[in-house]
Amino acid sequence: MAKSGIYVGLDIGTASIKVVVAEYIEGQINIIGVGNAKSEGLSRGIVIDIDKAANSVKRAIAQAEEKSGIKIRKVNVGLPANLLQVETCQGMVVINADAQEITDADVKNVASAAITRTTPPERQIISLVPKEFKVDGFEGIEDPRGMIGVRLDMTGVLYTGPKTIIHNIRKCVEKAGLQIDQMVIAPLALTSTILSEGEKDFGTIVIDMGGGQTTAAAMYENDLKFAHVEQEGGEFITKDISVVLNTSLNNAETLKINYGDAFSERTSADEEFPVEVIGKSEPVKVDEHYLSEIIEARLEQIFEKLKDSLTNVEALGLPGGIILTGGNASIPGVVELAEQVFGVNVRLHVPNHMGLRNPVFSNAISIVEYGSMLSDIDQIAAAAVTGTDYKPTREVSMPTANFSDVEEVSYEETSEVMTTEEDVDNEGNVKDKLKGFLSNIFD
Repeated sequence: MAKSGIYVGLDIGTASIKVVVAEYIEGQINIIGVGNAKSEGLSRGIVIDIDKAANSVKRAIAQAEEKSGIKIRKVNVGLPANLLQVETCQGMVVINADAQEITDADVKNVASAAITRTTPPERQIISLVPKEFKVDGFEGIEDPRGMIGVRLDMTGVLYTGPKTIIHNIRKCVEKAGLQIDQMVIAPLALTSTILSEGEKDFGTIVIDMGGGQTTAAAMYENDLKFAHVEQEGGEFITKDISVVLNTSLNNAETLKINYGDAFSERTSADEEFPVEVIGKSEPVKVDEHYLSEIIEARLEQIFEKLKDSLTNVEALGLPGGIILTGGNASIPGVVELAEQVFGVNVRLHVPNHMGLRNPVFSNAISIVEYGSMLSDIDQIAAAAVTGTDYKPTREVSMPTANFSDVEEVSYEETSEVMTTEEDVDNEGNVKDKLKGFLSNIFD
């Protein structure tokens, strides 16, 4: 359960920077501030110009501060899943004295032991998620603190990523005058917060359709098992429209938002609209079906590439199907196209928070929620990864905020901006079918 306090989520996307300020009181979330600024200095989800990206972050933070009425100093920032690697790890330590109670320091030591390994110079440990502790051989312990023992073991899941990506994001945030509370892997936050307990346990795929890239993540048995990034997103759709129709990028984006549809079968060639064409003095008529074919071609290509990656690890057999979210998931017809390409159940996730009913905010909201729900054990493990001191989270007092200041955003207004749970009796059969999936991940 989330501790009371103020939590800030920062989503550094290719098309825009999103900031969400949330107030938690006794586990209840209230969004009190939102910022949304156009991104600069990013390409395909990666920071390529730290100064420009930092300025974009500052603009989004300033908006969120104005809406929330608070000064933002610390943020939970999302990390993309580019070249993310997932592996299991184990650690063991001996408690110093006989019959001594296990402390925070012991938990940090066993977490440090679990991540003691040779990491390639170009890679860095991002996160360690403890899964189970053993005290003197007794298994199934979630929090060993206060127990008496002489040997402490821990099993966890370790996430590593490219050092350059992590460094550039950290530098960008720090240049914007902010401190990082937690660096959160974006697909881990998404799958952990938007899926139901059944979907996380039996297995579900979440596809985040961003502006610069599209990310597919598979969660099974409450762990993120697989993540793959396809370096194409909504900006590629806009560029396709611009090139094919010979119009500016701004016009192409407007056409995508106002007239776009990802499923050409349901569009009509009789519905026409004017398009300003470069070199023409008068607008040219273009029909809805032709525009839809342009959009559909790019999205189908993205989905087909994701399908190949998901098929390789047998993730499409997960009973939870696919959930789409992210800014470009709001394009009409995208669910129908995805169902046709992947051949599984597909549904759209739209945040249900007042003022943020737009899939473009899914990442920022999930970063806030994930960061706020980290347990003491999770935070101790994070301290072991960063090499910092663990400080228990304190409840803090918050200024009152007027929620009416948050502008309502409907996902129908912008392009950026189903699961059937199996019966418990069938759990064995489901897990048998998924052995290939797990073996492919951890072999």
